Amino acid sequence: MDSPEKSLRSSPMPIDAAEQIILRWDSTASEDAHEKMIFQSDRDEIDRYLRAVDELHISMSSVTLSEGGGSGDDEGGDKVSSAVQIAMARLEDEFRYILLSHTSPLEADSLTTESSSSVHSSISSADSAEVDLYADDDSTHKGLDLSSGLDLSSDEVKAESSRKSGSGISYRSSSSIREIDLVPSEAIYDLRCIAERMISCGYMRECVQVYGSVRKSAVDASFRRLGFEKLSIGDIQRLDWDALEVKIRRWIRAAKACIRVLFSSEKKLCEEIFYGIGTKIEDACFMETVKGPAIQLFNFAEAISISRRSPEKLFKTLDLHDALMDLIPDIDVVFQCKSAESIRVQAAEIVSRLGEAARGILSEFENAVLREPSQVPVPGGTIHPLTRYVMNYISLISDYKQTLAELIVSKPSTGSRYSGDPTIPDMEFAEFEGKSPLALHLIWIIVILQFNLEGKSKHYRDDSLAHLFMMNNVHYIVQKVKGSPELREMISDDYLRKMTGKFRQAATSYQRATWVRVLYCLRDEGLHVSGSFSSGVSRNALRERFKAFNAMFEEVHRTQATWFVPDAQLREELRISISEKLIPAYRSFLGRFRSHIESGKHPENYIKYSVEDLETAVLDFFEGYPVSQHLRRRSQ
Repeated sequence: MDSPEKSLRSSPMPIDAAEQIILRWDSTASEDAHEKMIFQSDRDEIDRYLRAVDELHISMSSVTLSEGGGSGDDEGGDKVSSAVQIAMARLEDEFRYILLSHTSPLEADSLTTESSSSVHSSISSADSAEVDLYADDDSTHKGLDLSSGLDLSSDEVKAESSRKSGSGISYRSSSSIREIDLVPSEAIYDLRCIAERMISCGYMRECVQVYGSVRKSAVDASFRRLGFEKLSIGDIQRLDWDALEVKIRRWIRAAKACIRVLFSSEKKLCEEIFYGIGTKIEDACFMETVKGPAIQLFNFAEAISISRRSPEKLFKTLDLHDALMDLIPDIDVVFQCKSAESIRVQAAEIVSRLGEAARGILSEFENAVLREPSQVPVPGGTIHPLTRYVMNYISLISDYKQTLAELIVSKPSTGSRYSGDPTIPDMEFAEFEGKSPLALHLIWIIVILQFNLEGKSKHYRDDSLAHLFMMNNVHYIVQKVKGSPELREMISDDYLRKMTGKFRQAATSYQRATWVRVLYCLRDEGLHVSGSFSSGVSRNALRERFKAFNAMFEEVHRTQATWFVPDAQLREELRISISEKLIPAYRSFLGRFRSHIESGKHPENYIKYSVEDLETAVLDFFEGYPVSQHLRRRSQ
C-alpha cells in the first residue's frame, strides 16, 4: 500500500488556511463539528483535512528546528502547536469511530478452521459421542470398592488428537491459518492515514490505546461466542471432572479458532494499518489486543496440566497435549514478535507439562489396576468390570500410540526392587527384548490385571467357578487384543499365544474340577462280584452308582446353568468339550448296565436320564440364568 502521505502532498497549503480547516472541525468549539465525522464527508474534505495536518506538522517541525527566533516566532509556534493538539484529538476520535464502525464479534461460522491437518484418531473427534469403557458389560460394578483411586464408574471420552509432521511453517503459506478481512480496505486506508499522522506527531501511545481498547472488546466478544468463561486456574481445578471434560472439548475447538482465525486475523489487521509507520507499532497494537485473551486461553490448559492425576483424565490430557502440540507451529508464527515471546514459551511449557502429566497418569493407572481391592465375586464367574475397564482403557491407549510412544521413554517400574514381594507379579523384561517402552507398559498392565484377577478368583468357594472366572476374563483379554491391530502389534503374537494358553489351561482346570468326579461314577471298578449264581454285577452297587451320578449331574446342572460364559463361541466350545467326555461315557455305561437295572424293581428311580436328555441338558450350561424346566425323566 502506498503511503497516504505521498498521495496528499500535491501542493503546499498556507499555514493560516490549514489552521482554519483544523479549527472548523474542532468539536469542542463547534456543534456542527461535534455532530459530524470528517471521514463521513466526501473524499475531498477528508483529503483537505489531512493536508492541513501535514502542513501544520511540517511547520511545527520547522519552528522547533530553527534557532534564535523572537516573540513573534514563539507566538506563531504556539498557535501551530495548539492547532496540532486539536487535530490530534480530532483524529483520535475519527480513528475510534472508524474502528467501531467496522468492529463486531465474528460469527461462529467465520471461526471454523479449515486445516489440512489430519487427525490420528480413528475413533472420534473432539465433539464425538462418549465411549463407555463398559460398552459390552453385562454385569453391574456399582458394588466395587474403589478406594484404590481407579474410578471404574466413569465414561471415557476419546477426543480429537491432531499432529503436524512439519515445522517451520511460514506465516503466509500456512495451510492451517485462515485470515479473515476484519475491516474493509477503504476503512484500512483511512485508518492508516490517521495512524501515520498521529504517530509522526508523537501521539503513538494514544493511537495504540484507542486501537487496543476497540479491538480488544471485539476479540473478547468473539471469545465469549466460542464458549470461553473467565475462570482462574483455581476455579478450573475445582470443577468436577464431568464438567471439565465438556470444557476441554470446547477448548480444543476454540483454541484452533482463536490461534488460526481470530488472533491471526487480528495480526493481519495490525500489519495492514501500522506496518512501516513506526518502530514495530503493529506488534504493540497486536499484543495490546490479544495478550489478555491469549493468556486466558493458555491458563486453561495449564490448569489441566498441573491438576491432580487420576486414570480417567488420561485421554482428555492427551487430547489437550495433541491439540496444543498441533497448534505450536501456528502459535510460533502468529506470536512471532519479540514482545510475544512469553506466550510462545508458555505454550511450549504447557505442552511439556501435559506430557509429564500423561506419564504420571499412566503410572497412577497401573498402580490402581494392581491395587483395585474389590473382593465381592462377580455372579456366575463372568467378566469382571475391572477387566472390561482396563482392556477398553488400553485399547484407547493404543489409539494414542504415536503420542505416547514419544512421551513414554522408560519401561515400567518393576524388576529387582519388587523381587520377592508377593503383592506384585514378576515380569521378566528379557522376554520382551526389542519392544518399545510403551509396549512394555501395556504388557505390564495386562500382567498386573491377570495378577489381580487371580487374587479375586480365590474369593469363589467353588474351584470350578474360580477356573471358569479366569477362563472368561483371560479370554476377554485375548479377544480385545486381537480386535485391535495397533494393540496386537504392540503386544505381539508370542505373548498373545501365551495368554491363549492360559485361558485354555483354565478351561481344562474347570473341566477337571467339575467332571472328573462326575465321570468317576461311570467307572466299572467296584461293580463286579464273583459267584456261581451271580450275574457278575452287584445290583446294589450299580443302583448306588446311578444314584450318585444322577445327584452329581443334577447339582452340576442346577449350579452351572446359572454360570455365564458371555462369549458365544467359547460357550459352545466348552459345551462341546463337556459333551465329548460326558455323553460317550454315559452311553457306554448305560449300554453295559441298563439291563441289570431294568430287570429289577423301579428302574426309573435309578436310570432317570437318556443320552438325549443329557445332550439337551448340556445346552443349558453357562447361560447365566436358572433353567425354567427340570431335566426330563426318561420315559419307561
